[in-house]
Amino acid sequence: MLPGEVRAMHELSICNAIASTAVKHAEGRPVTQVKVQIGHLRQVVPDALQFSWEVVSSTTDLKDAQLVIEQVPAVVECLDCGATTVLDLAILACGACDGFDVKLLSGEELLVVSIDLVDA
Repeated sequence: MLPGEVRAMHELSICNAIASTAVKHAEGRPVTQVKVQIGHLRQVVPDALQFSWEVVSSTTDLKDAQLVIEQVPAVVECLDCGATTVLDLAILACGACDGFDVKLLSGEELLVVSIDLVDA
Protein backbone atom coordinates (compact mmCIF):
# COMPACT_ATOMS: atom_id res chain seq x y z
CA MET A 1 0.00 0.00 0.00
CA LEU A 2 1.34 3.44 -0.92
CA PRO A 3 1.44 6.35 1.60
CA GLY A 4 -1.40 8.18 -0.19
CA GLU A 5 -3.53 5.04 -0.03
CA VAL A 6 -2.91 4.74 3.72
CA ARG A 7 -3.90 8.41 4.13
CA ALA A 8 -7.09 7.89 2.14
CA MET A 9 -7.95 4.81 4.21
CA HIS A 10 -7.56 6.90 7.40
CA GLU A 11 -10.01 9.55 6.22
CA LEU A 12 -12.34 6.92 4.76
CA SER A 13 -12.60 5.10 8.09
CA ILE A 14 -13.25 8.40 9.88
CA CYS A 15 -16.04 9.21 7.39
CA ASN A 16 -17.58 5.79 7.89
CA ALA A 17 -17.72 6.45 11.64
CA ILE A 18 -19.17 9.95 11.11
CA ALA A 19 -21.80 8.62 8.70
CA SER A 20 -22.75 5.82 11.07
CA THR A 21 -23.21 8.31 13.91
CA ALA A 22 -25.27 10.67 11.75
CA VAL A 23 -27.57 7.92 10.43
CA LYS A 24 -28.09 6.55 13.94
CA HIS A 25 -29.08 9.90 15.41
CA ALA A 26 -31.16 11.00 12.40
CA GLU A 27 -33.48 8.02 12.96
CA GLY A 28 -34.59 7.93 9.32
CA ARG A 29 -35.02 11.69 8.92
CA PRO A 30 -33.20 13.42 6.02
CA VAL A 31 -29.87 15.02 6.98
CA THR A 32 -28.75 18.29 5.35
CA GLN A 33 -25.49 18.88 7.19
CA VAL A 34 -23.08 17.15 9.54
CA LYS A 35 -20.62 19.36 11.42
CA VAL A 36 -17.45 17.87 12.88
CA GLN A 37 -14.52 19.17 14.90
CA ILE A 38 -11.15 17.69 14.00
CA GLY A 39 -8.12 18.48 16.15
CA HIS A 40 -4.80 19.37 14.54
CA LEU A 41 -3.07 16.43 16.20
CA ARG A 42 -5.44 13.97 14.50
CA GLN A 43 -3.51 14.66 11.29
CA VAL A 44 -6.60 14.56 9.10
CA VAL A 45 -6.32 16.17 5.67
CA PRO A 46 -9.54 18.20 5.18
CA ASP A 47 -9.63 17.74 1.38
CA ALA A 48 -9.17 13.98 1.76
CA LEU A 49 -11.92 13.93 4.40
CA GLN A 50 -14.29 15.84 2.10
CA PHE A 51 -13.53 13.47 -0.77
CA SER A 52 -14.05 10.46 1.49
CA TRP A 53 -17.36 11.94 2.67
CA GLU A 54 -18.56 12.17 -0.93
CA VAL A 55 -17.65 8.52 -1.48
CA VAL A 56 -19.24 7.29 1.77
CA SER A 57 -22.35 9.45 1.71
CA SER A 58 -23.16 8.77 -1.95
CA THR A 59 -24.29 5.24 -1.12
CA THR A 60 -26.34 6.10 1.99
CA ASP A 61 -29.26 8.26 3.11
CA LEU A 62 -26.65 11.02 3.58
CA LYS A 63 -26.02 11.51 -0.15
CA ASP A 64 -27.27 15.13 -0.09
CA ALA A 65 -25.76 16.00 3.29
CA GLN A 66 -22.89 18.46 3.48
CA LEU A 67 -19.90 17.74 5.73
CA VAL A 68 -18.67 20.87 7.53
CA ILE A 69 -15.22 20.55 9.07
CA GLU A 70 -14.11 22.81 11.90
CA GLN A 71 -10.38 22.48 12.45
CA VAL A 72 -9.30 22.82 16.08
CA PRO A 73 -5.74 24.03 16.70
CA ALA A 74 -3.42 22.21 19.09
CA VAL A 75 -3.01 24.39 22.17
CA VAL A 76 -0.81 23.71 25.19
CA GLU A 77 -0.38 25.38 28.55
CA CYS A 78 3.13 25.39 29.97
CA LEU A 79 3.29 24.15 33.53
CA ASP A 80 6.66 25.89 34.03
CA CYS A 81 6.06 29.45 32.76
CA GLY A 82 2.25 29.47 32.44
CA ALA A 83 2.22 30.49 28.76
CA THR A 84 -0.48 29.24 26.40
CA THR A 85 0.82 28.30 22.97
CA VAL A 86 -0.83 27.31 19.68
CA LEU A 87 1.33 24.61 18.13
CA ASP A 88 2.35 24.71 14.49
CA LEU A 89 4.01 21.30 14.63
CA ALA A 90 3.01 18.14 16.47
CA ILE A 91 5.72 18.72 19.08
CA LEU A 92 4.30 19.25 22.56
CA ALA A 93 6.54 22.08 23.74
CA CYS A 94 6.00 25.58 25.09
CA GLY A 95 6.37 28.29 22.47
CA ALA A 96 7.57 30.76 25.11
CA CYS A 97 10.23 28.86 27.09
CA ASP A 98 10.65 25.71 24.96
CA GLY A 99 9.81 23.56 28.00
CA PHE A 100 8.21 20.16 27.60
CA ASP A 101 6.18 20.16 30.83
CA VAL A 102 2.95 21.15 29.10
CA LYS A 103 -0.73 20.33 29.39
CA LEU A 104 -2.64 19.76 26.15
CA LEU A 105 -5.74 21.98 26.09
CA SER A 106 -7.02 21.16 22.58
CA GLY A 107 -6.03 19.46 19.37
CA GLU A 108 -7.10 15.84 19.82
CA GLU A 109 -10.80 16.37 19.07
CA LEU A 110 -12.70 14.09 16.72
CA LEU A 111 -16.33 15.02 17.38
CA VAL A 112 -19.62 15.10 15.56
CA VAL A 113 -20.81 18.49 16.83
CA SER A 114 -24.20 18.73 15.12
CA ILE A 115 -26.48 17.03 12.64
CA ASP A 116 -28.95 19.25 10.81
CA LEU A 117 -32.20 17.53 9.86
CA VAL A 118 -35.03 18.41 7.48
CA ASP A 119 -38.18 19.35 9.38
CA ALA A 120 -40.96 16.91 8.66
